[in-house]
Amino acid sequence: MSVSKPGQAVYSKGFIFILLLPLIVLALNNSFFSRLILLSRHFSSTAPVLLTQQPTMHAYRKELRVAELAVQRACLLTQKVFHEKAKGTLSKDDKSPVTIGDFGAQALIIHAIRKNFPTDEIVGEEEASSLRENKDLAHQIWELVKGTKLDDEASEDMIGGLIKDEWQMLQSIDEGKGAGGGSGRIWALDPVDGTKGFLRGGQYAVCLALIDDGHVKVGVLGCPNLPIDDSAPLSADVGNGEGRGVLFSASLGGGATSRPLSRGALEHGQHIHMKDVPDIKHATFCESVEAGHSSHGDQAEIAKKLGITKESVRMDSQAKYASIARGAGDLYLRLPVRADYQEKIWDHAAGDLIVREAGGHVTDAEGRRLDFSKGRTLSENKGVVAAPKAVHEQVLDAVTSVLASK
Repeated sequence: MSVSKPGQAVYSKGFIFILLLPLIVLALNNSFFSRLILLSRHFSSTAPVLLTQQPTMHAYRKELRVAELAVQRACLLTQKVFHEKAKGTLSKDDKSPVTIGDFGAQALIIHAIRKNFPTDEIVGEEEASSLRENKDLAHQIWELVKGTKLDDEASEDMIGGLIKDEWQMLQSIDEGKGAGGGSGRIWALDPVDGTKGFLRGGQYAVCLALIDDGHVKVGVLGCPNLPIDDSAPLSADVGNGEGRGVLFSASLGGGATSRPLSRGALEHGQHIHMKDVPDIKHATFCESVEAGHSSHGDQAEIAKKLGITKESVRMDSQAKYASIARGAGDLYLRLPVRADYQEKIWDHAAGDLIVREAGGHVTDAEGRRLDFSKGRTLSENKGVVAAPKAVHEQVLDAVTSVLASK
């Protein structure tokens, strides 16, 4: 016997049949569905819920599609600059280089975000003050931007079409000055990650991620110089450009995907997964080219402690995250070189999600998840350790041991 609580409705079978009978009659009327909706609203506050809507499998489907297309279009511009001898290079206040490719890609991507999500905050690496002073360089970038579009009209329309003029281009670049933080929707953008690699003819990536209330929900990496073949051996070599150019993407809970970069609509994608590492001694390390970004000496000691004798592969940018996510490499370490150095959120947000959705685990050198809620930097983290879940703890133990001995 069931006993109802005070205020709780109890329905007999007969009563339910009487309740449903008018609905059966209404089914014969063309307005049945609209009346059913009104009726359900009327009873929602007093009757038990009989039908529930299934949750959307990918809550950020539109954001993912916009990000993929925006990064793909930006890659068209960066590829033009990559093959030019003169890349319009400037030095920023921190002495790091920035090119016309960085500025142009940032303008195009922010234009796409503003078209679709006008109130979202954007945290971008570049800003346009130097271009407002250097009119010639600004015009050179505008010539690139105004001629860059996707060949597929529907795809191009979805990300805003062409930027109207040079002034709007500069405004778009400057909309990446967001402060970041732990609340609201924030896009983290690095228009050319690995600028030094870009300049020397190596690997680079166009990176975009959506952070919602401090958690990465969408991540996209455009890697124009990585091989399309997910089974290709890991190498920093860029070849002659044939068979290269990959778009990696992930949404939280939706898995990670790779597809060839194209000039129009998105190509068919396939799910990617990190490779099983049954014996850590046979793992392949990825590390940064620049010694100023990661301690090569510490990594050599960690490899020795793990019994790894294979030489590490050094490449620039978040292409390292992408490479281990699809099983071309196994481990990615970025070890702190200075106690006061803070990683930027745009250098890790997209790669972090893609690796995790491919079956990996990403923490800092102390085993903490990367915290994207603290502003423009990962101020609560030191270093990065990315590996398949099954061996991450083993790698982290070696990292901790080596760093503690210093």
